[in-house]
Amino acid sequence: MALDGKPDVQSLSFDLSSRELRVVHTGEAASVVALLEPLRLGARIKDSVPMESDAGGVTYRSMFSVPKMDCPSEERLIRMALQDRGDVRSLSFDLSQRELAVVHQGDVEGILSRLQPLGLGAVLNGSPTVVSGQAAAQSQTDDAGEAKTLRLLLAINAVMFVFELTLGLWAQSTGLIADSLDMFADAAVYGLALYAVGKAASMKVRAAHLAGWLQLLLALGALAEVVRRFVVGSEPESALMVGVGLVALVANAACLVLIAKKRDSGVHMKASYIFSANDVIANIGVIVAGGLVAWTASPYPDLVIGTIIGIVVLNGARRILKLS
Repeated sequence: MALDGKPDVQSLSFDLSSRELRVVHTGEAASVVALLEPLRLGARIKDSVPMESDAGGVTYRSMFSVPKMDCPSEERLIRMALQDRGDVRSLSFDLSQRELAVVHQGDVEGILSRLQPLGLGAVLNGSPTVVSGQAAAQSQTDDAGEAKTLRLLLAINAVMFVFELTLGLWAQSTGLIADSLDMFADAAVYGLALYAVGKAASMKVRAAHLAGWLQLLLALGALAEVVRRFVVGSEPESALMVGVGLVALVANAACLVLIAKKRDSGVHMKASYIFSANDVIANIGVIVAGGLVAWTASPYPDLVIGTIIGIVVLNGARRILKLS
């Protein structure tokens, strides 16, 4: 906020673990520090180096409203959809306002044509504004602390996917099977984020499509299992549903705690926090379904939960496969 509206500041890149801020700007660095000093955060210039100017062309800042951008997979989809556009200089996400700022050269319609197929409702807010001086450069610095957190999240979700799927089949619970696929969806998001680092744009898209197809097949399999059990009948083990649901709840709560420590290090981690919070709610749904199965002696609560979670995972796969 202290630097908001300052015309010679074109991009900010934060590394919370190293307590560093990278500012791409024109003018003197001292003028930037002068705005940071009143915040009493101990800001000082660590280094200041010139950057090469853009090879011609006007640089714009375009604001997009993205009303359905509410989880880390959707932010990652947007980044990947725009990754191979050489005229895109930086992306800035505001999850609370569902907005995306793109610093770019060239026609804004080309960017909008990449965003609209994602099905997130992206629209251009107003006209692009010209960025004076150097265009903002997108930072490629990897946050080691965030990467470590993502690896832990990937490990937890991968283990829980196998655990829930195995016991879900044993317990004849479509709710547990579908929830295991939700774990797989989370693991795919975190794994893709780690795998894509340093890779070419085409490789990132291929990796996304591979995860999307696998997620699609698993979701269709879960929904087919719901239909099969609805037709031939099932006797879900309510005690096992509740027990495994509690284990999954603990796992997702641990993920929530890990992300909470990093949620201020970037919008991606903030979105991951919201995503994991939704997973906790889904786990509670499975536990409640298990209780209702025991209370009513009916498999229908399990079938309803399995259907809802299966549709959510299916929709996530659809969005990934829209990438080009």
